[in-house]
Amino acid sequence: METHAYRAVIFDMDGTLLDTIDDIADSMNQALRKLGLPAHPVARYLDFIGEGIEVMAMKALPEMKRSPQTMIHAVNAMREEYASRWSNTSRAFYGIAELLDGLEEKGIRISILTNKIDAFAKAMAARLLPDWSFDEVRGLTPDCPRKPDPAGALLCAESMGVNPGQCILVGDSAIDMQTAVSAGMVPVGALWGYQDRERLMAGGAGILISDPRELLGYFP
Repeated sequence: METHAYRAVIFDMDGTLLDTIDDIADSMNQALRKLGLPAHPVARYLDFIGEGIEVMAMKALPEMKRSPQTMIHAVNAMREEYASRWSNTSRAFYGIAELLDGLEEKGIRISILTNKIDAFAKAMAARLLPDWSFDEVRGLTPDCPRKPDPAGALLCAESMGVNPGQCILVGDSAIDMQTAVSAGMVPVGALWGYQDRERLMAGGAGILISDPRELLGYFP
């Protein structure tokens, strides 16, 4: 990857910028308990998250309990529980602060694109990443399809005033890599996140990095 052509970075949130899995698992498990259903070990949620709250709730529910009505109850309960739990343990990954500082020093535009509910995404960026100016913090909204649809990524690029080909998309999931490829952006897989090398490569990762600060080497 040449270092002179890239002017912007779009980051996924969960598993990329922020380590959020414990709060997500705690919230969904409490929602399940409210419904009289079994909870899951935290590690199971590594396979549940990434596609939005509805998909996560569906995967967390026992197969025989995935009726539309139970789905609605599970999603609503998860939203209620997460509203009071999302900042209990969630923090930026090691190296993220140095990466974001370095990108801003180089004049690189930065945005966040996540399948997390938009209100939660904006609140978490404001609370947990307050020292950096993101052009966009874009979560899931009714008018924009979830990743891997490239629409959100393209809107972020437009907001930052860059062409898709001038943009790197960093994420920890195959869905993020597919989004980048579909949007014509450079897909960079975050190995410190929640999915392994094989899934990232299968999703189309062009580059894999083990430490957030490695990304700075791709900018002059």
